[in-house]
Amino acid sequence: MEHNYSHNHVHHHPDLKGRNLLISIFLNVLITASQVIGGLISGSLSLLSDALHNFSDVISLIVSYIARKLTNKRASEQRTFGYKRAEILAAFINASTLIIVAIVLIKEAVQRFKNPQIIESNLVIILALVAILGNGFSVYLLKKESSNNINIKSAYIHLLTDMLASIAVLVGGLLMKYFNMFWVDSLLTFLIALYLIWVGYFLLKSSTKMLMLFTPENIDIKEVVNEVNKLPKVKKLHHVHIWNLSDDELHLEAHLDLIEDVTITEFDAILLTIETVLQEKFNINHVTIQPEFNKDDIKDIIVQD
Repeated sequence: MEHNYSHNHVHHHPDLKGRNLLISIFLNVLITASQVIGGLISGSLSLLSDALHNFSDVISLIVSYIARKLTNKRASEQRTFGYKRAEILAAFINASTLIIVAIVLIKEAVQRFKNPQIIESNLVIILALVAILGNGFSVYLLKKESSNNINIKSAYIHLLTDMLASIAVLVGGLLMKYFNMFWVDSLLTFLIALYLIWVGYFLLKSSTKMLMLFTPENIDIKEVVNEVNKLPKVKKLHHVHIWNLSDDELHLEAHLDLIEDVTITEFDAILLTIETVLQEKFNINHVTIQPEFNKDDIKDIIVQD
């Protein structure tokens, strides 16, 4: 008779009230509105492109906020994992919007470069400074949590890139004001767009890997198997799956071939030892093991079902 055993650990989540996200959403709505109006009045494409990026920030921050709230909802019979993967999905959406916005900006920048226009540089400079201060404060609010949460990281990257874009717009405004280099407006828009594609690609890549349940890059499955195989009464760990359910939940599911026919009580002790090793050495905090003894099946580490 086979038994599936799993062990749940208590997790200490960061504050999920989303206060910092709400402040950032409010700031970006104000920045976007002022840049749209200012861009239309001044005729600056780089200011309008920064506004478009800021608008994508607003959308991404709202998506991040909703995802963060969903993560707190309890699991049910229909949703046994709850909404724990909502933040990964939010990161995927945010990365996609970065790339889409960038493509639109490149198209507009090329058209404007062919037909440069005189731009009211004073307004560009003032609004660029406002955006730098607003986005800079938002970046400060989200920086701490961005290091261990892919959803917050996606929002943080949106805001950071927009702050950098606003700095570029400020430099462009100064060049236009003092040197009449109006063509720099289109060049800056193009460079901002390339940067968006660059950061969006890596975020899209990492979130896609998590959605596809790929093994995290910092985990070597062979090393995990070798560590478990060293333990007493263990013959071979096989049929292994390791994936991130969310940023703070790393799961392992596997079959365990045992050297002898043990009791359930004895297996519980073996399982506890395995969980301790996996937690301490690999930060794997959810373990599901199917014990086996002399079972005639494939013993490969990776088994294609």
